[in-house]
Amino acid sequence: MSELKQKIIADMTTAMKARDKDTVGALRMLKAAIQTEEVSGAKHELTDAEVLRVIEREVKKRRESAEMYSENGRQELADAELAEAEVFARYQPAQLDDDALTALVNSAVAEVAGDGAPNMKMMGQVMKLAKEKAAGQADGKRLSEAVKSALQG
Repeated sequence: MSELKQKIIADMTTAMKARDKDTVGALRMLKAAIQTEEVSGAKHELTDAEVLRVIEREVKKRRESAEMYSENGRQELADAELAEAEVFARYQPAQLDDDALTALVNSAVAEVAGDGAPNMKMMGQVMKLAKEKAAGQADGKRLSEAVKSALQG
């Protein structure tokens, strides 16, 4: 079992003992998402990197749902979604600041472009490389915007 999954389970047990219903509920959902990923397709134990991808996806889902709820005047539901996203975000690595993100993207662009001039046709290759280098330290949307800006500028 991956260390990250073990930590999530241990934290869930601690939250149960502390009677923290919100945290327990959120961690149960996260554990269920991880288990679903493990049994879909070829059954296998997830690595820490795969667990991080699941966490990233779940955080993104919660934030999008919160945005939709806010737009439709359901702030109490939006707050609940954001609270879950915050619990999940505890297990993500620290997010890169803007300068570090720019440096990472510029490095990826230089690697892909080589001696040629960077252009938008390289977007997919640069995104793939930048996503590997970021390793969960940057949201996909932020990463995409930074790559577009680097390729256009």
